[in-house]
Amino acid sequence: MKSKASAVWRGGLKDGGGRFSSGSGALADLAYSFKTRFEGEAGTNPEELIAAAHAGCFSMALSKILADSGMVPEQIETQATVTLEQKDGGFAITRSHLDVRVRSPGATDAAFQDAAGKAKAGCPVSKVLNAEITMNATLID
Repeated sequence: MKSKASAVWRGGLKDGGGRFSSGSGALADLAYSFKTRFEGEAGTNPEELIAAAHAGCFSMALSKILADSGMVPEQIETQATVTLEQKDGGFAITRSHLDVRVRSPGATDAAFQDAAGKAKAGCPVSKVLNAEITMNATLID
């Protein structure tokens, strides 16, 4: 399976701007800029898209692992926080932290924590990130 996305950038780093699009059309001509990335202006940035990808990938992996263990989840809610920091004369994504809350009737906390750890390590987005990945996983009633 292959997924495609494209970006077009016009102008300099601080005065220019870009647009993202995904091959599926789910993201179409989505604007981003230096200000949306580094200065808190409303809009998206590459790290936000990576956070969304990590949250979605992890949730799907956890769903499979829980179901394979007989603990089919009713709901998985995952928030990923990606950290971009100056490093080695440039910038790097240094961390992705996952906050996950899961409702899975009949699951024990020990089995849930094991499944969450496997999903954190095994999801394809976790594998591609060259960053520290941390997690808080909560099983809710």
